[in-house]
Amino acid sequence: MTKEELKKRTKAFGIATVKFARTLPHDPITTHFAVQLVKSATSVGANYRSACRAKSGADFISKMATAEEEGDEALLWFEVLVETETARKETVATLMDEADQLVRIIVASINTARDGSR
Repeated sequence: MTKEELKKRTKAFGIATVKFARTLPHDPITTHFAVQLVKSATSVGANYRSACRAKSGADFISKMATAEEEGDEALLWFEVLVETETARKETVATLMDEADQLVRIIVASINTARDGSR
């Protein structure tokens, strides 16, 4: 996967998550979950784009680690929405799968960068 393809994919994940979040109920608790979910999901792409402009290998790894953390956090919020019966597993399964795949890709990139710096 190229850098540009991953930029598009992480951006698409954020956009799809925003569209999903707009379908959620508007009670105070769900709104809190939705805000946290949208922040973390959109942050994956933002941090990946930032990593693409890293000033050093260490800077790249640091920014990618943040993207990894945000992707994993997005997974947490999807799980919370399902486990609180706010969203159906079937409704978020594709988004959860994409979050998991993105985290795996990012981790592989971090590991490659670390191996290259040794």
